[in-house]
Amino acid sequence: MKTLLSARWVIGHRDDRHVVHENGVVVIEGDAVQHVGASFDGEVARRIDYGEAVISPGFIDLDALSDLDTTILGYDNGPAWRKGRVWPESYVAAGPREMYTPEELAFQKHHAFAQLIRNGITTALPIASLFYREWGETVEEFEDAAAAAEDLGLRVYLGPAYRTGGQVTDAQGTIRAVHDEARGLQGLEEAAAFARRIDGAAGGRIRAMFAPDRIETCTETLLARTAAIAAEMGAPVRQHCAQSPTELRLVQAQHGCGPIEWLDRIGALRPNWLLPHGTHATEAEFALIADAGATLVHCPLVSARHGGMLRSFPKCRSMGINIGLGTDTFPPDMILNMQIGMITARLSDGMEAIRAEAMFDAATLGGAQALGRHDLGRLAPGARADIAVIDLARLLQGTDPVQSLMTGASGRDVRDVWIDGRRVMADRVIPGIDEAADAARAQVQFDRLIAQYPDRTVGHPPLSEIFTPSYERIRE
Repeated sequence: MKTLLSARWVIGHRDDRHVVHENGVVVIEGDAVQHVGASFDGEVARRIDYGEAVISPGFIDLDALSDLDTTILGYDNGPAWRKGRVWPESYVAAGPREMYTPEELAFQKHHAFAQLIRNGITTALPIASLFYREWGETVEEFEDAAAAAEDLGLRVYLGPAYRTGGQVTDAQGTIRAVHDEARGLQGLEEAAAFARRIDGAAGGRIRAMFAPDRIETCTETLLARTAAIAAEMGAPVRQHCAQSPTELRLVQAQHGCGPIEWLDRIGALRPNWLLPHGTHATEAEFALIADAGATLVHCPLVSARHGGMLRSFPKCRSMGINIGLGTDTFPPDMILNMQIGMITARLSDGMEAIRAEAMFDAATLGGAQALGRHDLGRLAPGARADIAVIDLARLLQGTDPVQSLMTGASGRDVRDVWIDGRRVMADRVIPGIDEAADAARAQVQFDRLIAQYPDRTVGHPPLSEIFTPSYERIRE
């Protein structure tokens, strides 16, 4: 059964690069793209004309928000160690605990996955914070995540985050690492068992990944075992590194070198390694990433919010580094992410250093290359029918659809989403989802989490001192 989609703009793929068809069509047959071009002469079962819109390959999010994002609480509230973003010694002594119930964890995955779809993200590698967890993520919550992805139709790479260490701060803000290697290795074994069981589920839309937490919280044994198991399975590994001064200091103290250099020393820096964020990497470390064929996962929105940027996207690209994109924060708006990426790259290197298509490639082809998936991130015969339809009717458009996305669109303009040939969102409605009810439930859950911050903040101050208002708060 063939479906023909048409629109003012279609971003197809030819000769290993994207091309733009004006007044183009895409023909879907089953779960794959059959044809992309200016017209189609064959018979089809149905036609959908999107009019003034762009039919785009779905976005690939290598660091996809999958919880209720607590980083937004730090927007005007710092330093992080004083505001509950690092465990105080008193909290560790009392015994860290889960701050969400299993039911809340299951809901937030389902809710977050729906948010990804609304923003045109068709392939996602979920990320969540461990700051409010007892230790790592659990297999049980990722069983629920797999069920949510299958229900919604999202293409995902899943694996619970694990670690052999954490961070703790004293009352003066001195952050140190605390380790429990046995616990971390057990977490890896559980994650590996889950990976073998889940890989290929939901008709191949659910695949396995490995998610060792931040590099300063992982020992050599943990990462070496991860690298070996992931290589055996052909699964990606995501490792957050080179993202903060605290991380650099802790890794230097632990290993006598920088984080990416350490990954290279222990033989863990490989082509299947995905590395968010790289904002504090050196030129020598970028060279190591290029030599290893690893992927740099650029998350420009979350970095820019806190005064940072990748230095620089154009330079990393010129070194031959594969770059993909990650949302990492709320909102999981890949279009906004690309826009901030363009702005920060030009602030770093000048306007002529980067064009819109380079950032669009990162959101599509870069993610596909990172995953070893040449059937994703492009609209071409034989590729998976993963499509985002972005409405441009309300925008003042220029002469090119990708440039129009970079200057005037947002995730709210994503109208329809197709994954594996299934229309998972139509006119911004996801079947079976009450958007307003889910948003209200998420807010109640988030408020309950916020209420627990004094218990896990240095000195246990009241909420009014942890989170200071923008202006004087007056309550009648």
